[in-house]
Amino acid sequence: MFVTVVGGLATLCSSFALLPQILRARRDGGRGLSYGMLGLYLAGTLLWLTYGLDTGATAVAVANVIATTLVSILIVIKAMGTKARAEAPRKLRIAIDMDETIVDILPKHLRLYNEAFGENLTIADLGQKELEHFVPKDRAEATERMILDRSFFRDLPFLPEARETVKALAERHEVFIATAAMDVPTSFDAKYAWLREQMPFIPTSHIIFCGDKGALDMDVLIDDRARHFARFRGKGLLFDAPHNRDEKRYARVKDWAEVRRLLLDPEPAEAPGFLQTKTVVLETAARQ
Repeated sequence: MFVTVVGGLATLCSSFALLPQILRARRDGGRGLSYGMLGLYLAGTLLWLTYGLDTGATAVAVANVIATTLVSILIVIKAMGTKARAEAPRKLRIAIDMDETIVDILPKHLRLYNEAFGENLTIADLGQKELEHFVPKDRAEATERMILDRSFFRDLPFLPEARETVKALAERHEVFIATAAMDVPTSFDAKYAWLREQMPFIPTSHIIFCGDKGALDMDVLIDDRARHFARFRGKGLLFDAPHNRDEKRYARVKDWAEVRRLLLDPEPAEAPGFLQTKTVVLETAARQ
């Protein structure tokens, strides 16, 4: 009697040992399972089934019928999961600069300068120069210090369509805000507070305060400063700004509507140059 009970329990345990794995595989598509292991397990259960049938060992045969069924289910789940992952579009890892890419710094900077020095400069007056490079030399240092104030970055406005496009990108891809805050270390608190308030759809884990953006492991970097592309291994997209109009080395996006067409619209843009940029971006991502 004892031997029979032990044998029965052993049969149940060995037969249903794969049930927890099946439940897990249903959640992750069998990503962590090896076809080699599953194949060997299936071969073993089939051999034991043959042995049980040939020797009249009913318990062995029944146990391995169940085990064969369960491991076959696992193989099917893994195959379906592998196919689904192959067919699903790969999510891009996109890093987006903040200053002069998402937010518009120049109007506030220009207003503070005009108030401080009694001037009436306009954006058109600057041409392709940055404000601190346009003003008289004896005012350059004071002009640059204006953005070092802790509150400067707290209330900056979005560039047109920036918030909507970044939100749409975050719904389809993995988006990070990567700002070279080390250039203005007093901006940390204000930038973080602004991002949490204005872009709550970007998790805190995806906010990066950095110096050299070449260290980022991303598919795409959208930035208005060409220097950040020098050691970046992905595809750099130069966000158009007056101060970078002479830069010819990198693909350029003129506004957020163009970013949307490039990274979100299913249909390619008509312009050959734009289509080539779109193709390069997607091919770069596919190789990662």
